[in-house]
Amino acid sequence: MYHNRSTNRNIEKIAGQRISSRFEKGLSNFRFTDDRLKMSDQELKEKSIFYRELTLKIITAANAGHTGGDLSCIDILNVLYNRILNVAPDRMNDPNRDRYVQSKGHAAEALYAILTERGFMPESWSERVGLYLSPVAGHPTRKIAGVEQSTGALGHGLSIAVGMAIAGKLDNRNYRVFCLMGDGELAEGSIWEASMAAAHYQLDNLIAIVDRNRLQISGSTEDVMSLEPLKEKFEAFGFSVREVDGNDTDALLAVFQAVPFEKGKPSLVLANTIKGKGISYMENQAKWHHGVPSEDQLQQALREFKAEREAL
Repeated sequence: MYHNRSTNRNIEKIAGQRISSRFEKGLSNFRFTDDRLKMSDQELKEKSIFYRELTLKIITAANAGHTGGDLSCIDILNVLYNRILNVAPDRMNDPNRDRYVQSKGHAAEALYAILTERGFMPESWSERVGLYLSPVAGHPTRKIAGVEQSTGALGHGLSIAVGMAIAGKLDNRNYRVFCLMGDGELAEGSIWEASMAAAHYQLDNLIAIVDRNRLQISGSTEDVMSLEPLKEKFEAFGFSVREVDGNDTDALLAVFQAVPFEKGKPSLVLANTIKGKGISYMENQAKWHHGVPSEDQLQQALREFKAEREAL
């Protein structure tokens, strides 16, 4: 749970000071040029590490967060926002901007990290997630610039993205619609209704992405509700599908640059990821679907991030 009203008054006063003091021991001050086209592949990899650090900072400030699923999708968000999406804070009213819908809305902290660094939301907001009267809730809302649709009720994001893609076709717009889904929400029937519509209307301006980390809150996806053969299922519903290592920025960049995969068909990127990616004690652990690291765990994570950066 996020902080309740009775505790928020004091927490909001001390949050910034407390979190800054905890992170000054290891949080990188790495910043990047706004010229995304000049960003090197090396910088892109370093940026993923920075986003993981910032995501932990946000979760620690909120004292809550869907940590494992945040960390599994950060590389996807990094590549989208820094290399692929035609979108910027000063162009959110541009009718030709690309649209991004995060159907797995519980991974809000990862999205907030990207939106903060990209300038869509003030940096101070990242320390106020879930606080009483804060504009930044535990799931994305349209109160934040850069959030196209409030999400969190699983299974609905793809239907919204399909509607946006249909509107683009009707209006003769050239924008694309990207939708990130968690694999746990694929048990929702609305996902497959939306998939049929996407194929029926030949939405080659739609790119669906599955964060395939194979774990959900109650355990393995294959134990809760078997999804395999997942690639073949989406192909049977009319998608052109490509699989990719969802934690490899080079591989992600190549696959996103190739969309649409087939003219007249919606594209689906099946991104095989690791839940809790980047932190040894969190990786592939269902218990980290939701959780806040202790002080010792936090410092260990920051040390691991530092070692990963030095090894690049």
